[in-house]
Amino acid sequence: MVVELKDDSLQQLISEEKNVVVQFSAGWCGNCRVMKPKFKKLASETESLKFVLVDAEKYPESRKMANVDNLPTFATFKNGELVNQVQTNKFEILKDLVNEVASN
Repeated sequence: MVVELKDDSLQQLISEEKNVVVQFSAGWCGNCRVMKPKFKKLASETESLKFVLVDAEKYPESRKMANVDNLPTFATFKNGELVNQVQTNKFEILKDLVNEVASN
């Protein structure tokens, strides 16, 4: 299941969850729209992780947590700390990122 952030509260969410994968995106971003269903597919296959969608335009404090400067950006957090982040529109790279945090 994917949670869509409704306010600028990513810090609180990642502090409450052990492993979190985040997609930072924006409504105008074509690659973000392409990756969103792939992100959701991974979420349905990986129940040990919390998957979160963050609108990087609306929530600047959340965006800063992963040093987002390009979209889409995917970030993993473990025990409240940033582990890794990638800017990609390639499913295999996203899958590798998810597998990296799922196996730890």
